[in-house]
Amino acid sequence: MKYDYLIIGAGLFGSVFAQQATANGKSVLVIEKRDHIGGNCYTKDIEGINVHYYGAHIFHTSNLDIWNYVNRFVKFNNYKHQVIANYKGDYYSLPFNMWTFNKMWNVTTPEGALSKIKEQTFSGLAQNLEEKAISLVGKDLYEKLIKGYTKKQWKKDPKQLPAFIIERLPVRFTYDNNYYFDSYQGIPENGYTELFIKLLDRTEVKLEIDYFSNRKYWNSVAKKIIYTGPLDQFYNYKFGTLDYISLKFDHRIIKKENFQGNSVINFTDEQVPYTRIIEHKHFYNINSKSTAITYEYPIEYNKNEIPYYPINDDHNKEIFKKYKSIADQESNIIFGGRLAEYRYYDMHQVIASAIHKFNNENKICN
Repeated sequence: MKYDYLIIGAGLFGSVFAQQATANGKSVLVIEKRDHIGGNCYTKDIEGINVHYYGAHIFHTSNLDIWNYVNRFVKFNNYKHQVIANYKGDYYSLPFNMWTFNKMWNVTTPEGALSKIKEQTFSGLAQNLEEKAISLVGKDLYEKLIKGYTKKQWKKDPKQLPAFIIERLPVRFTYDNNYYFDSYQGIPENGYTELFIKLLDRTEVKLEIDYFSNRKYWNSVAKKIIYTGPLDQFYNYKFGTLDYISLKFDHRIIKKENFQGNSVINFTDEQVPYTRIIEHKHFYNINSKSTAITYEYPIEYNKNEIPYYPINDDHNKEIFKKYKSIADQESNIIFGGRLAEYRYYDMHQVIASAIHKFNNENKICN
């Protein structure tokens, strides 16, 4: 007897889809290439600290239904994300707010900050990331806090990147250091892996299975396939390779109680090779004699690396359109998640998408 669904990938989209399917009486098999569930949200217990193994993940949403959904499975703390930028030893608040403007220009009012930005901006429609950034925060802040970081993060000159990338970074004219505006924020008290264990507790999961190593067989085991991997790989790169930024992580245990005093510090000087240092215990506000830190390095993507951030420039958009045109014609395959849809999703958006696609597939009213 065939499974109702074969889900390729035990990340967030696949795990939520699996939970919805099993809760509605469907038979499900999840196969995962890595040796753990959770995808890039995976957290690993290292000396009593839940390390965000593939970079910092902060859950935030203003959708009460999604917040209630994740809280069915695990308890979240009340962590609020506040980032610090280090430029050659000077520290600035992120996202850009009155504390940032005060440090940069010694202004104390929104009018003063706006006046400084207007002095440094330009007229016309922003055509690229550099122009958009300068129009938002002025040239001084762009040069110190955006330009070098962007070159490291995206491996491109900001003039070559689309303007919308910088629009994700909030700019506010209040003394508010919170990174997100969302009503509900936090991190699972015991790390994200517990959430995935709960999502998949009624689902058969096979780890260290590469779907592409025996594609014909895996296609035969289920009535329908849920695919969450790279879309170009699914079609054997027939239209070309979609570009991503990949990451390398250097995890370390430091024998001191507090290394940097904040969960995330961005290093915006282009000469510093890493983009940020994460100190994981500050996500949980725990007491311990040691601390776990992670140096994060963006690297050029190739097919042997894990893809993280899609580069949604015009070139890649055209390639993606070709893949999507044939993917949309598939009758027994559902594509979901960051990689299969080649878009940047926040976690709450991935969850909402997985629930919607399951409901749509099974004609369930939301």
